[in-house]
This record gives sequence, structure tokens and C-alpha cells, in this order.
Amino acid sequence: MAHKTLAMVQTGKRQLEPRDLPIPEIDDDSALLRIEACGICGSDYEQYEGLLRTPMPVIPGHEPLGRIEAIGDGAARRWGVDVGDRVAVETMLSCRFCAPCLSGSYHLCRTRRIYSYIPLSEPPGLWGAYAQVMFLHANSVVHKVDPALAASTAVMFNPLGAGFRWAVEIPGTGPGDSVVILGPGQRGLASVLACREAGADRIIVTGLAADSRKLELARAFGADHVIDVENEDAKRRVRELTDGVGADVVIDVSSYSTAPVADALDYVAPGGTIVLAGVKGFEPIPDFVSDKIVMKEIQIRGAIGVTSSGYRSAIRLIEARRHPIEKMHTHDFALRDAELAIRTLAREIPGDESIHSCLLPELG
Repeated sequence: MAHKTLAMVQTGKRQLEPRDLPIPEIDDDSALLRIEACGICGSDYEQYEGLLRTPMPVIPGHEPLGRIEAIGDGAARRWGVDVGDRVAVETMLSCRFCAPCLSGSYHLCRTRRIYSYIPLSEPPGLWGAYAQVMFLHANSVVHKVDPALAASTAVMFNPLGAGFRWAVEIPGTGPGDSVVILGPGQRGLASVLACREAGADRIIVTGLAADSRKLELARAFGADHVIDVENEDAKRRVRELTDGVGADVVIDVSSYSTAPVADALDYVAPGGTIVLAGVKGFEPIPDFVSDKIVMKEIQIRGAIGVTSSGYRSAIRLIEARRHPIEKMHTHDFALRDAELAIRTLAREIPGDESIHSCLLPELG
């Protein structure tokens, strides 16, 4: 095995640079992962912009898919994997012993850490998937993935896992439910797939005029209706499409825009549930009328991260090959082009729109 790995290191706001870093020795409870693909999502852009205030220098990349390169005997027994196995790696590292962890809410661990946000200064440094090789801590959670799948498809376990947790598990979406999904990005599209699998009766997706391609894909994934909020009266359309009642579940996965949060109070039915999963940069929500929550007895839930059940559901869906999930993937980038990948996702590259992108270290 090589002694060094190429990694893209963030050294400041909107600054990424390639570095050759030493590959560490592992102990009985850890492993090394040879990265096949690393997914790119809105959180990558937020980290790139410095909005997440992560310590630097740091290796980004929190959606790792790869092959076990080396593994300690204890880790192999605990995870049920061995050298050569393809695995998806969960984003969060929890302590396993605090009250939230012991109650099953390990994603709310009081001392949780997140791959890609742990700095180079903390040994062994390889804490992110913008690299050829990544270190796997003893407290990692990994899931085997079918090695026959294309890496660019298999790596979608992360956004699809979010779809299952945010759109199905948290609100309890099931047969007969009507759902409104605010935002047709990769996690909005994943929510469509998850809600369709859960048996939702009516799925409605909202987006902007610029999202026409994504809204078409939402239909292909099972959405019954799509709404262009810039050219249609979205509140009136939701009332019409839900027989004047409103939706049982509303999921906001839009980025930065605060308007959908206030609008969700009008879209949701009395007694319904709103799930807020799109971050807004800590901006206040204008026109948010709390009395609507009271009068309609609305339940509002926040959603952060994905847990094992969501990841397992996502991997099963991908491996079943029942849906054209690969249509969501639009771009492959070489590792050294990580900055271009992020800027393309953020619509900073004119004429080039990304829905789902990933870094493929083997591209060079």
C-alpha cells in the first residue's frame, strides 16, 4: 500500500488545495477506506463558503463510498466486513455512551463529531472523503453495498437516506397521506422516492422556474403534481390538489430561502406535520405567524442528519433497481476538481446545472 494519499484540503473560505498526506497505521479497532466516490451536496457548499465555521485546515467530504483497504481484527468482527468489501460510511461519529446514544438517538450525541469537519490537527488527519484514502474511526457505522452498482449510483445512499428519514420516518408518512415537498434538489427528489415507497397517496413538489428539469425528474420518480411557485399560485394549487384540506405532511428541503417555512403553515392540513430540514443560514423567518400553528394544531419537527434505518432503506432501494435513480446523477468530477464540483452544484457555473454530483478519485 502507498505511504501517502492525495487529499483536497480546505485552508480558508473558498480555498481548497491539493496535498499529499501520510497514510497512518491502524489499530485493532479502526480501518482505512479506499474512496470510490464522495457525494457532493449543499452542506459541501456551506462548508466551502465558511458558513459552518468548521476548523481549518480540514479535509471535506461527508458522503464516503469505498472499499476497505485495511482493517483491524476488532473492527472487522464488529462491522462484519473485511478487506475489499464495498461500504457506505455514516456521516456522524457518536460516543455510544451518553444518554441520547443509549436511548437510540445517537445522531444527537452530546459529543458527536462529523466526518469532514474534524481538522487535520487531530490525528490521523484523514477525516474526510475528498481524498484517495480515508481513516475510519472505531465508532464508525458502515453498511455493505452491492459491488456491482456503479459508484456514482451507489454513493446516492446519503441523499436517499435523508429522504427516508426526513420525509417518512420523522413525520410517519404512510399509505393514504398527502405530502408537499418544498424544493426539488437531490434531497427533495430523494423524498419523492421515499414517500412513494412508503405508499403516500399524493405527492406534490414545489420549485422555481429554473428548476424545470428537476421538477420533470420529480414526476419520473413518482410525484403526482409539481408547482412552479414563480408562475403559479402555490397556496391555491395545494388547496386544489388536496381537496381544500391541505397536506398531511410538508417537508422543507430548500436551501437558504426562508419563504417556504412561512408558506408551509398554509400548505399543511389541520393536525398535520411540518418537517424543517433545509438550513437558512440562521436567518429569521419573515411573516411566520405562530397563531397558525396553534389554530391548526400543527406539529413542527426539525431534522438533522440520517440514522442507520434511513441508510438501510436507501441502500435497499438502490440495490432493488426498481427506480431510475441514476437519472438524478448528472456530474462526475476528478478529485482535484472538487472546487469546480461545489461551484457547479451552487449554480456558479453558467449553463451547467448539477442535481447530484460526486468526486471519483480514480478519474485522476
